[in-house]
Formats: sequence, structure tokens, C-alpha cells
Amino acid sequence: MLLDWNGHRDELLGVVGEYAKLQPEFMKGLMKMDAGASAMGHLDKKTHELIALAVAITTRCDGCLSVHVKAAARQGATREEIAEALAVAISLNTGAALTYTAHALDAFDALPNA
Repeated sequence: MLLDWNGHRDELLGVVGEYAKLQPEFMKGLMKMDAGASAMGHLDKKTHELIALAVAITTRCDGCLSVHVKAAARQGATREEIAEALAVAISLNTGAALTYTAHALDAFDALPNA
């Protein structure tokens, strides 16, 4: 196992709880935004969690990953469904890196005497 994910998640949530005591108004706003984003409209809870997990992967957030893996599993996501959602995230990240090369080449072409 790469990391003690359960211990990491618990420790992280404890530290976030301490931060919440220092910034209660900010945390109230953040929780309100989270509640709005989590409201069920057209997507079910499992889909919400798979999207959150995909974003956690592309932003490389271990804390988010640990929270949303657990939440996705609680919503019935299988290991195979998580792997498929993450394949989409990996593919999109790769595609974004590929298309962003246009910026690097453009920056190079903008150099004087390039």
C-alpha cells in the first residue's frame, strides 16, 4: 500500500477542522457552495463522487482523493467504475497537455530571433 489512506484522511479532516475554528465564516461559505454543488439535479450521488474523484486526480490532491474514494464507494461505485472514471481523467489531462503545447510553441515563436 502506498499510503495509509484512512489514517491520512482522518488526520487531514482533523487539521481542516482546526482551520475551520480559525475561519468559521469562510468555512460556512465553503460548505454552502459545496452543498449547492452536491444538490441532486440531473446526476446521481455516485456520478457526483466519480467526477469529484476525477478532478482530485487531475489536481493531484491526496486529501480530496482519499475523501472522494470513500464517498464514491459509499455510493456504490465499484473498483472498475472508479478505474474507468480515472481513465477518462487521465485521458483528458493528457489531451490538455497535448493541446497546451500550442502555447509553448507560440511562446517560442514569439521570442526575438527565434
